[in-house]
Amino acid sequence: MNASFGSLVASIDRSFGSMREACEAFKPQLAPQEVGTILQVATGIARVSGLPGVGFDELLQFPHDVYGIAFNVDRNEIGVVLLGDHWALQAGDEVRRTGRVMDVAVGPGLLGRVLDPLGKALDGLGEVETTQRLPIERPSPAIMDRAPVGVPLQTGLKVIDALIPIGRGQRELILGDRQTGKTAIAIDTILNQRGRDVVCVYCAIGQRASAVARTVASLREHEAMAFTVVVVAEGNQPPGLAYITPYAATSIAEYFMEAGRDVLIVYDDLTQHARAYRELSLLLRRPPGREAFPGDIFYIHSRLLERSTHLCDELGGGSLTALPIIETEAQDISAYIPTNLISITDGQICLSPTLFELGVLPAVDVGTSVSRVGGKAQRGAYRAVAGDLKLAYAQFEELESFSRFGAHLDQATRRTIEHGRRIRACLKQAQFDPVPVPGQIALLLALTAGLFDDVPLDRMTEAQHVIQAAAARIPRAVCERFETAAKLSDSDRDAVTAIAKQALAPFCSDSVATTPTS
Repeated sequence: MNASFGSLVASIDRSFGSMREACEAFKPQLAPQEVGTILQVATGIARVSGLPGVGFDELLQFPHDVYGIAFNVDRNEIGVVLLGDHWALQAGDEVRRTGRVMDVAVGPGLLGRVLDPLGKALDGLGEVETTQRLPIERPSPAIMDRAPVGVPLQTGLKVIDALIPIGRGQRELILGDRQTGKTAIAIDTILNQRGRDVVCVYCAIGQRASAVARTVASLREHEAMAFTVVVVAEGNQPPGLAYITPYAATSIAEYFMEAGRDVLIVYDDLTQHARAYRELSLLLRRPPGREAFPGDIFYIHSRLLERSTHLCDELGGGSLTALPIIETEAQDISAYIPTNLISITDGQICLSPTLFELGVLPAVDVGTSVSRVGGKAQRGAYRAVAGDLKLAYAQFEELESFSRFGAHLDQATRRTIEHGRRIRACLKQAQFDPVPVPGQIALLLALTAGLFDDVPLDRMTEAQHVIQAAAARIPRAVCERFETAAKLSDSDRDAVTAIAKQALAPFCSDSVATTPTS
């Protein structure tokens, strides 16, 4: 009996010992969590009490899978920008901290997809497959991490590549009145990157769903979605989504830039972004300034566009080129938002409604457009002809306005005007019709050599197509030099000019045959 009692005691000791070890090894999984309460809900914002440890820009979780960003962190309440539908919430609902800032999914799996700034797919192709996320707000690269801009980003548009060159890592503003072809320039630039190993990100801010659908359809039709990511915030969505959209798109683009790739990002357009931020600021009772925009409207755009750069070789040598779009009213580029962005960017492409009405497309106003990077972002072959071309076009515009007064013009002035009209006709270009570099060089050399001066104006389009087709006969070695920084030699110039002259011979003979004799 004593033996059985001893074994029972030993068994109880072992049980208590295992229970003690289990208790010591137990680590509670629950952590203390701050919970706040909604005081007030309005269109796109909420006011929250509690959450004493919340930080600026921290992501907050609301009921019904709605998130928000802490924007005003005051002593007694927090002003929150909602990233979902506000009518799903009501006063008294709980709000929880997440302990992290807003981030977005990044990675190669995003190529070819259409998604919102929260990373949700909008194209019906299933969920986005990616494992990495980046904060939407990231510091811009330091000055020592940047390299000079020296490699051109070919747009395929003759007037831009020749007269307003854009470099990889540059920020070139596109501005103009409503319906003057701003988005068309950006889309044509994306289409021209096919086969150039450039990743494109198209960011639609506050656009109509039908307009975004047309853009995506155009990209798919021209086989550009394979290297493009589309980030969309529609106009009927909360203003908070429109506010974070360009930052989310930039983080997606930075992922590829930091991997050593060249990236092009289009912000279409920052006018809607500024209006969304103004709406949020007024709802949160931030003091209004000029045109009711808050004082930090300059800062939100500068910290966005400063992230575009060309990284040094030690960091992979990738680049991020930005094409922000802005809408003006009655060509007023001195308004608040246009002047802000002009001062932030490295140049601007101004579109003229007058040229648009005349059918000169793209309606680029060469006189007011500028690229502050200049010839450093242009191949040597372009630099050999661009200077003379811009000067001749500027002289033509001055004389054309003078000639409208009906003054008697001498022969030299008439010749200058006729030459300028052919420059304008040659710079016209249809949408979705990018011109490769050899074709552009052949056309520009023919222009500067005066080979188009004998071609009738009504046959200029046909003559251009003939020269572009003839550009296929340019020797391969010469075409390869077009893609380098080497200057255009006299022999190369003569070879291309001879091919263009031969192609234009039938047009010039027809012009001579139909010219009446005096």
